[in-house]
Amino acid sequence: MVEYVCKKCGRVFQQNSNLKRHENKKTPCVSELKLKSLKDKTLAKMSDQFTFIDLFCGIGGFHQALRKRGGKCVLACDIDEACRDNYFDNYGVRPEKNIRQIKENEVPDHDILTAGFPCQTFSNAGKKKCMTDERGTLFNEIIRIAGHKKPKFMILENVSHIRKVDNGNVFKYILQKLDETGYYCKEDTVFNLSPHQFGIPQQRERVFFVCIRKDLYTENPVVSIPENPVINLESVLETDIDEKYYAQGDILTALTAWEEMIQEFEVNEKISPTIMVNEFYKEYSEDEFNSLAGWRKDYITKNRPLYEKYQIYFDSWYEENKDILSRREIYAKLEWQVGKIKENDSIWNYFIQLRQSGIRVKKAIYFPTLVAMAQIPIYGKEKRHITPRECARLQSFPEDYKIHPNDKKSYKQFGNSVNVHCVGVALDSIIGKYSASLLSSAATQ
Repeated sequence: MVEYVCKKCGRVFQQNSNLKRHENKKTPCVSELKLKSLKDKTLAKMSDQFTFIDLFCGIGGFHQALRKRGGKCVLACDIDEACRDNYFDNYGVRPEKNIRQIKENEVPDHDILTAGFPCQTFSNAGKKKCMTDERGTLFNEIIRIAGHKKPKFMILENVSHIRKVDNGNVFKYILQKLDETGYYCKEDTVFNLSPHQFGIPQQRERVFFVCIRKDLYTENPVVSIPENPVINLESVLETDIDEKYYAQGDILTALTAWEEMIQEFEVNEKISPTIMVNEFYKEYSEDEFNSLAGWRKDYITKNRPLYEKYQIYFDSWYEENKDILSRREIYAKLEWQVGKIKENDSIWNYFIQLRQSGIRVKKAIYFPTLVAMAQIPIYGKEKRHITPRECARLQSFPEDYKIHPNDKKSYKQFGNSVNVHCVGVALDSIIGKYSASLLSSAATQ
């Protein structure tokens, strides 16, 4: 359930129009300062008074949010050695290695169970093998531990696509297992959250399952999403950039080549869908063409008018840049996701990612989703990859967070991490309605 909240008094409204009427009334709301004071007092009371376990902990996105609100971690677990080392460096807790080897009767009592369970089997970037993949069945390990320990609350996170996998059957399975284990978690307590909704310049939509033990359940938690948040790209950018982060080699050559071609297009020209330039120079028999994948045939057909209109430019450009365009298939594919060609347009006006599907160009409103694969976004304006510290900021980690010294590992870690601020929003939905239950002495049933 997404509702509208008055920034001054915190009152919740079902409709934006009701919020507007409330804001325009003659009697003023309680001040933001007073509201902040009340929240600070609540958090102060909670300091070190609730406990949590952090399954599939990664580098501690959940830990950051729960510790900030007074939580104490009593167990963590992750299969990745570099993540375990980094977790210990930052929090002084040594995570267990394998969740399958954790005996549920040896898990410490805890109030909240958190888990960003593996998403590769559910994501668009993965192969969508669902619950038949070994990683997909790791969800059942959460159920195993929760069924024995009965924590008061659980917050689980996964990719937004999980709602649609296997025609929605995976999502139904998750809700069913949570229900059977004794937790209230239905559509109205499952929230789609992204950092950009809160003014953080990254679009990263994720699903948060907020689960309440049935004997404690009285009402649904509510998340508060601000209306029209200000997004400031510069808020995460570093100024003193190491040379190693600037685009170079084949990547710079390929992007420079496409920049030359973009300059040939007329203003208002539509150059989507994906341009697969190597296909312009292949010849297929009718049978060969019909045997191609449907998506490839569709792209080839839709690209043809663009090629014919600019053939004289494409032909000379392709001949000049054939070497780099044929070196890797992705260099010859352009995903222009920024609308029609504008006056003085340039590939360097946008964010760029090299993905399996090609060179993806996106609007520079906010950063593309960080992913665990080697697809570090390029900030076109400065012709460079974003740095690990900028990734940390995009994932709402504090400035004193100790980043892994190996860039390749740190990029992977931040790409896999939950966003700290979004976790905080999900947790606050529990604190707002169930602080008394969270702070009571009994951790389990």
